[in-house]
Amino acid sequence: MLQEVWQNFTHNLFKPLLLFFYLGFLIPILKVRFEFPYVIYQGLTMYLLLAIGWQGGERLAEINASNIGRIAGFLIVGFVLNFVIGAIAYFLLNHVTALRRIDSAIVAGYYGSDSAGAYAACVGVLGGLGLAFNAYMPVMLAVMEIPGCLVALYLAGRLRHKGMDAAGFMPDEPGYTAPAKAGVGPGAVAGPAGENLEAQHERGVEQELEFSLEKREHPGWEPEETAARQPGKKMHIFSPALLREVFFNPGLGLLIGGIVIGFISDLQGAKVVHDADEFFVGAFQGVLNLFLLEMGMTASRKLRDLRSAGTGFVIFALLVPNIFAALGISIAHGYAHLTHSDFKPGTYILFAIICASASYITLPAVQRLAIPEASPTLPLAASLGLTFSYNVTIGIPVYIEIARLFGR
Repeated sequence: MLQEVWQNFTHNLFKPLLLFFYLGFLIPILKVRFEFPYVIYQGLTMYLLLAIGWQGGERLAEINASNIGRIAGFLIVGFVLNFVIGAIAYFLLNHVTALRRIDSAIVAGYYGSDSAGAYAACVGVLGGLGLAFNAYMPVMLAVMEIPGCLVALYLAGRLRHKGMDAAGFMPDEPGYTAPAKAGVGPGAVAGPAGENLEAQHERGVEQELEFSLEKREHPGWEPEETAARQPGKKMHIFSPALLREVFFNPGLGLLIGGIVIGFISDLQGAKVVHDADEFFVGAFQGVLNLFLLEMGMTASRKLRDLRSAGTGFVIFALLVPNIFAALGISIAHGYAHLTHSDFKPGTYILFAIICASASYITLPAVQRLAIPEASPTLPLAASLGLTFSYNVTIGIPVYIEIARLFGR
């Protein structure tokens, strides 16, 4: 059995799309003078989200109405599970790393969400292996993106309530600055006549954060910034701009839009979807190869941000994907057994990759709006430089073998 596992693992490790990722990863290391045009990356991302949604929508149109209850139940399980994953990640980060608690909170939020890029890579591998998956998995991808945002917002609010300062330090952490009193002294903030102390302090916090954030790196691969994404003041958890970013961000909008269009189109018959299938299905693997080439380059560059993170942080980012993937597979098997659901083999693997992956687009936008005290580089170095790299190279083959062992 071990020999079979090893053969399957090595075979899956050198699929063409993974080789493109390896190539992209080596380009910065070898200092090859090549830059992937950002607008092309945006186009590839848009295509993949729409293609994933389109294919899922087509399959959803073929689902029997009698299965809708079990499907909805599984979606709820996935939503709750990513809340649990975010909480577990926060607990582990506080015990195995030396991160500030606000940084642990935002990283936990990243891991309580998911990655459309890792999902797309997994779909590509499953297609090469001929492993089918259930039609609603693109919906699961959309649903399980949201809990991480809510986890990060809750934890940040809890830390502020416990006395976190404007720079993100807690009272028991080195570097903490006590709030100014009575509007005088080094920490006081001058303001217009008649402005109360609280308003002065809040305005000073905003100015300080704006200045510090302007000097920090802004990931080049993130969707175009809008006015809502510009660094600035912390927003209330129920502010319209923040809720819009959580529930109506561009990635989620394209994915859900693709699902709806694919669903409606398929209901009209094969002739209607034939031409679009040639584009969204036939070209999927080729576009995915180019996407992973660029992601390999970006992941390689992000590793430089780990120099100050510590060994525990690196171990966390490489180890927890396996824990969360195994947890996801076991829960999916348990749900299938309890509800007598007909899960196809690829469903377990896709659910595992959703549980094991971390956000790198939605959470940075939410972070800029509502949690500017946290480091913008450490979460991305972990989610993209380490976890994404691990998932699309070693992780997917490992999860395939774990799913096979559960299914024996």
